[in-house]
Order: sequence, then structure tokens, then C-alpha cells
Amino acid sequence: MIIAYTCLFYIIQPLIWLRLIWRSRKAPDYRKRWLERYGFCQGKVKPHGILVHCVSVGETIAAIPLIKQLQKRYPQLPITVTTMTPTGSKQVIKSFGDSVSHVYLPYDLPGATKRFLNILQPNIVIIMETELWPNLITILYKRKIPLIIANARLSERSARGYARLRKTMQRLLIKITHIAVQNQDDGQRFINLGLPKSHLTITGSIKFDINLNECQQQAIAKLKSQWQTQRPIWIAASTHYGEDDIIIMAHQMLLKKYPDLLLILVPRHPERFINVEKRINDYGLTYQLRSEHLIPTPQTQVILGDTMGELMILYGLADIVFVGGSMVERGGHNPLEPALHHLPIIMGQYTYNFKIICQQLIDAKGLWITESTQQSLADKIDKLLTDKQLRQSMGDNSFAVLKQNQGALQRLLNVIDNTISSIGVKHQ
Repeated sequence: MIIAYTCLFYIIQPLIWLRLIWRSRKAPDYRKRWLERYGFCQGKVKPHGILVHCVSVGETIAAIPLIKQLQKRYPQLPITVTTMTPTGSKQVIKSFGDSVSHVYLPYDLPGATKRFLNILQPNIVIIMETELWPNLITILYKRKIPLIIANARLSERSARGYARLRKTMQRLLIKITHIAVQNQDDGQRFINLGLPKSHLTITGSIKFDINLNECQQQAIAKLKSQWQTQRPIWIAASTHYGEDDIIIMAHQMLLKKYPDLLLILVPRHPERFINVEKRINDYGLTYQLRSEHLIPTPQTQVILGDTMGELMILYGLADIVFVGGSMVERGGHNPLEPALHHLPIIMGQYTYNFKIICQQLIDAKGLWITESTQQSLADKIDKLLTDKQLRQSMGDNSFAVLKQNQGALQRLLNVIDNTISSIGVKHQ
């Protein structure tokens, strides 16, 4: 089965190149650094250390506390952080500068993977969430390089798909040193697919282990001082195609009752900034671009968040949040970041990426689910704008869920420490 997978992966390489070129029309960075995607990274990484792989921005942000702890615990080991996307790459560079090495993880082709590992020669590999690359897993196993899947999750949908290849999955899973899963359900799905119980630890989600750092707190305070506004503000974060029109129309409806209401609209992908700006303009709303760093005027109705890495800061200015990727079938994005700011949270019906976390927030009365219509969204924003006490209680409830579930990072570090100590390296 792996041979067929590898052959197919080689065959579709021209299509992958075309896709990179297509995406580069709106995000030019997709045209760059192609050699890294085939394992050519000589001089860009330091060998004999720790490799942490994060697919894109979300996984990178979640991994920041882990990577910083690894830097403290193993200062003698160089750390390389890989991603698959330019936005993830920018997040790594912004978060760590030159304190870590960074390249793209090569495509899961035997030649590219071997070339990459020959250069890097890692002591241990940590993959965030659930990226199961058969050739990478097999080659690491043959080279006796420990592999940990951290903060892993496996949805019912994915488990059903993998179950069709049960024997192949079982042979693959036994090659993974350890999987640290977010919850009992995810763990059971891995076991059902053939993962030995001894290779599994339930750590919880490290996405709960977040805090505002001093720079973020200062940036929030600075913006509040500059804006000096008493206007109500709601933020629509990490939105996808199909959601922006609903949000803009809901905002138009709300402006009739709350003429001073300000919307901060933050699309998920930077290549969509121009199209979303056009939609705001088409609806006749007065807007500013966040990249211009202007102070909102009383006439400003929308601020388009067209910058990278500022979402946690913009949350600090808002009274209410809608978390995107949830009114369309993208599974939703992280609701814990706004929970850190004591914000009442609204999401759409598609929250399977954070199914258990969202259910915890719903049960604690910190999260509301909206239908994928402007009327439903506007109604929920209206209720929260009208009732300050409700806003505060929902925000406090969401924050309580966050705090009550922290501790996963330490449990994950215990797994990593045990694995690294097995190869003769001690932490400080």
C-alpha cells in the first residue's frame, strides 16, 4: 500500500507544482524555496537536535509554549521548526527569530525525506497534531529516531477513512514511538486502528496552555490608548470564503440599532485580504486597513485585519467575538484564544476541529452556536450588546474553561523527557 501511495505521490508532483504556482498569484511566497520542499536544506539547519513540525499558523501558535520550554530544558540541543505553508513560516520567524532553524518539511517522498534527514540527523522528531506521513514515519523507524505525535486528535470522520486501510494503519502506527492525544475519545480511535496502548498518553490539549506575554499586553494597552474609544467592538476572526458576506450583512443590520458599532474583520488567509476588502467596499461600508495603522474615526464602520500575527492583540480590543471557519465546513478555529481575553464567543455549526473544547465552552455557557445566516448572527450579537452582564458572565465562563483545563503542556513535556532520556540526553 505504501508503495502505491509513493508512486501516486511521484505521479502527481506536476499537479502540486501547478497548485503552488496557482496559490502564488495571491501569495507570492508560494513560488519561493521549492528546493526545501524536496529536502535541500544544507546550511539552513543545525544537526543532532530536536525537530518540531507544525503544518501552518494554528499549529505553530499552539507549539510556541512547547518550543520555548524545550529551549529551556535542552539548551544544548538545536531546534529546527518546519512548516508546510508560508504563513506558518512567517509565524515561526516572528516568534523565534534566529533562536531556531526553520525550513519547509519536504514532501513525503523517500528521496526527499532521506535527503532531509541525512542533513538534519535529528535526535527526536515531534509532529504537532496529526500529520501521518507514511514514508517519514517508516524512515524514522528504520533509523531508530524517536517520533512523537503531540497534541494529537483523530476525528470520527478521519478514523472512518483510516479504518478502510486498517492493516496498513496498524503497520504504520506501531512504528510511532508515542502519541500524546487530546482526549480519551481520540485515544480510543487510535487504539481501534492498531496503536499499542503502551504507545499512547492522554495529555489533554496544549492549546489550553496559553497566556498573554508582556509584549502582547503592552501592544493591547498601546492600541487602547491610541484609539481612546468607548464604541462597542465585535471581531470576526479567521473567516473563510462564504462567511464574510454573512458577517458584513449582519453588521449592516446591527448598525441600524447601534450606529457606533465597530467591526474588526480578520480573514484567515492573507491571499483573501484584497477580495474581502472589495466585498466591504461593495456593501458601501466605511473601512480602514489595519496595515495602515490608522486611528479609527467616528465614521469608520469596519477595520479589515490585513496584518499577520496581530489577532491575539485585536482580541484585546473587542467586546464580542465570532470565530470563523465554523459557518462553512472548515471545522472552526481556536476558540480558546478569545477565551483568554474573557470574551463571549459565537461560532457556527461546524466546530469538529474543536468538538470537545467547543462542547465544554457550550456547557459552561461561554459559547453560543449560530446558524449560517446574517439574521441569526446579528440576533446573537444584539443580545450581547444589549446585556453587559450577560457579556461579562459569558466571558468569565469561557475563561474559566480555559484555566480549568491547563496542564497538558507539562504532561506532554513528561512524555518528551522520557523519550529523550531513553537516548541518553538529560534535561536541565
